[in-house]
Amino acid sequence: MSDFFYSVKFIYRNFVEKMIEVNPAETSRAYAFEMWMKSPMPMVTFFKTLDVSRLVRLSLKKGFKFNMLMCWCVGRAATQIKEFYMLPVGDRLIRYDDIAVNTIVSNNAGEVSSCDIPFSDDLLAFNTDYLRFSRQVAESCENHDITDKMVIGTSALAGFDIDGVVGMYSGIFNNPFLIWGRYRRGWLKTRLTVSFQFHHTQMDGAHAARFLDLLQKEIYRL
Repeated sequence: MSDFFYSVKFIYRNFVEKMIEVNPAETSRAYAFEMWMKSPMPMVTFFKTLDVSRLVRLSLKKGFKFNMLMCWCVGRAATQIKEFYMLPVGDRLIRYDDIAVNTIVSNNAGEVSSCDIPFSDDLLAFNTDYLRFSRQVAESCENHDITDKMVIGTSALAGFDIDGVVGMYSGIFNNPFLIWGRYRRGWLKTRLTVSFQFHHTQMDGAHAARFLDLLQKEIYRL
């Protein structure tokens, strides 16, 4: 099973210990909740081409995994937007205190498994968790799921040239997620096109566009 299709099977974040149900009418998402919670297709997808030259250089010079650096920048950008801390779950709106970033791992059985990494603002700490949990998942062939954080899904198809993905809504989970393929080297810059899908109840287009802009800025800051 490819990691592309595996991402559709993202774990449904329902049985969590630390999530807090909020009254949508008392939040900034009140109108969106009324408009989109019962929509047959509430997901929206944005595309953006990023300059990832900095990540490629860091990967080559410092030995960091490119995918880890992307996941860390995703987490950094998301923590700056409050809408990422609320998620529609079932027919409720849930607020989380923290964020995690999911990555898809090739396991020792020749399949793929899901691995949630708790986000840390400390790059070295996040890298340690990324390596530890992804290795654990690869060896055990068992998912590592974090249920008390708002999880952002990612799926890296690094071996393929793709321009984006749409229509990934499964009706099972509402988590935002990003998909990217192989980065493309140019004379001056290395570029990577990402697709970002989100539930319209969770955020509006302006929030998503700001997130993608922040993602690029975080890449530049590394």
